[in-house]
Amino acid sequence: MSSETIFTYGAPQLKFGAGASDEIGYDLAQLGVTRVLVVTDPGVAATGLPERVAVRIRSFGVEAEVYDQAHVEPTDTSLQAAIDDARSRRPFDGFVAVGGGSAIDTAKAINLMTSCEGELMDYINKPVGGGKAPTGPLKPLVAVPTTTGTGSESTTICVLDVLALKVKTGISHARLRPVMAVIDPDLTMTQPAGVTAASGMDILCHALESYTARPYTSFERKQPAERVPYCGSNPIADMWSEKALQLMSKAFRLAVHDGDDRESRAAMAMAATFAGMGFGNAGVHIPHSNAYPIAGQVKDFYPRDYPHDEPMVPHGMSVSLTAPESFRFTFEASPERHLRAATLLAPDAPTSKDPADQLPDVLAAVMRDIGIPNGIGAVGYDEGDIGALVEGSLKQQRLLATSPRPVDGDDLAGIFRRSVENW
Repeated sequence: MSSETIFTYGAPQLKFGAGASDEIGYDLAQLGVTRVLVVTDPGVAATGLPERVAVRIRSFGVEAEVYDQAHVEPTDTSLQAAIDDARSRRPFDGFVAVGGGSAIDTAKAINLMTSCEGELMDYINKPVGGGKAPTGPLKPLVAVPTTTGTGSESTTICVLDVLALKVKTGISHARLRPVMAVIDPDLTMTQPAGVTAASGMDILCHALESYTARPYTSFERKQPAERVPYCGSNPIADMWSEKALQLMSKAFRLAVHDGDDRESRAAMAMAATFAGMGFGNAGVHIPHSNAYPIAGQVKDFYPRDYPHDEPMVPHGMSVSLTAPESFRFTFEASPERHLRAATLLAPDAPTSKDPADQLPDVLAAVMRDIGIPNGIGAVGYDEGDIGALVEGSLKQQRLLATSPRPVDGDDLAGIFRRSVENW
């Protein structure tokens, strides 16, 4: 078969700036929406922000109800509860998500399952679920992030844990992408340092993985219906990823260590969205595939500044824990890209003796500075867990297919083993 010559690019309409969240009602009215469900989680609800957004929406003549039970790190059970709640109310013709990636992904699932027939598992990515595509158009979804990291406001992805299988996976389709991303940096000012650190690592890995993903031209030519959102690195996604890394190089540490710095908060919010525009089209690879079992098989780890009602490894943290070793493994596939990424992230970093160490060393320095745990051992795993972690990672073939270097179970085992401690 011939090589692919076409790449696709998609992004939501974007509104950015202080006070942008006050105008959502106007934007919904322009879309012809008359009744929305505002989706959030209990922690964000306690700040009063979602209700304030709902009040402003109503001032433009749009009805608004609030669902405030989105689960931090969604599961199939929590998503089904949210779907059932939405189905029990009068029909909505639009949705607004206010919160982090968990709230936005919950809203995506509600939108999907109140617009289409079937069960949630039908739509979950293969091989975990049926991989079914939506049977029709979804309703308008406006995403309003209050954390800086997931980029879910820009992407086609809904991430969840399937509890019975102890695996983290997702639903991926272009119709899940929000129609509008409203980025109001003022909403992120109360984000605690631990959350800023973990979610910021998600920004970095989104940008780094999409930038180093195998190029779209390396895939076989596909028919239009076969093309997926993760099409490989391409010139447009590269542009967003590079800009995200440049913003993070100046803002990340400052936002973690001085949460009141408005300029760094705004830069982080913009970087999260830019990285989402990059990876939401190019894709991610090994660090994200490894993150799913790290989070899904958690034992007794409780991260700082997150709810302590149950053990969890936050998504951004789980992504980062094998990132240094993952990029050391993929270096040989595209040395120039790995070195360019390291320079964008840390232009003044000392040069490593081995070029393959440059990006891992830069990442490790950032992780140490902002308080990320030292490898998978620090969140409760040891070498005896590696087999199960590899098995979970291998289920993420949608992600591994975008790796710039072919990776098998033995390769993944080596990456996990070398990531028990990162420094």
